[in-house]
Amino acid sequence: MKTDPQAFIRANTSLMPPPHVPEISLYLASEAHELWLKTEEELEAIGLPPPFWAFAWAGGQGLARYVLDHPKTVRGKRVLDFASGSGLVGIAAVMAGAREVMAADIDPWAEAAVRLNAEANRVSLGFTGADLIGQAVDADIVLAGDVFYDRAFADALVPWFAKLAADGKRVLVGDPGRSYLPRERLEFCAVYEVPVTRALEDSEIKKTTVWRFAS
Repeated sequence: MKTDPQAFIRANTSLMPPPHVPEISLYLASEAHELWLKTEEELEAIGLPPPFWAFAWAGGQGLARYVLDHPKTVRGKRVLDFASGSGLVGIAAVMAGAREVMAADIDPWAEAAVRLNAEANRVSLGFTGADLIGQAVDADIVLAGDVFYDRAFADALVPWFAKLAADGKRVLVGDPGRSYLPRERLEFCAVYEVPVTRALEDSEIKKTTVWRFAS
């Protein structure tokens, strides 16, 4: 990498609680537009992919809130936090009593973010940078926050999530109404009003629903 991720994260974010999950602290971009709106050339110069890990997205906040409020969902179970980003949902799962949590994200910067955020919250979780889509997973429950924002990504996720659900995995999705959410495949669990940053979203509050993916 052109830049040390851990040093960059410490220098360009601040440790703070996401508004809807105050029990957890994360290294987040305090002024979203400064980091998120860097040009592609600026990001390339420092070897930085789009920094999804630097923000507590509405879907992740809602899913983390659900896990903390319903700890029986994950207690004693093996959990996969898919497309983990900052690690927020995985950290919530550990705090709620999960037996084992694996964070998964193909962005190599996410590994440093997850490690720093786990340390800040005094929890331990694993990390994999493997592309797991279509693969069998060694977990009882799969948690996925804010993953239906892109058509191609959603088209790949739907059959995989359906297969995991058919194999007996519980797949929970946190989503604030993204364009490619497969509503016809989902069962309602809970809904939250999640504060977000207007620099990233079209409002300051996003109605965020936690769904269970049906097989």
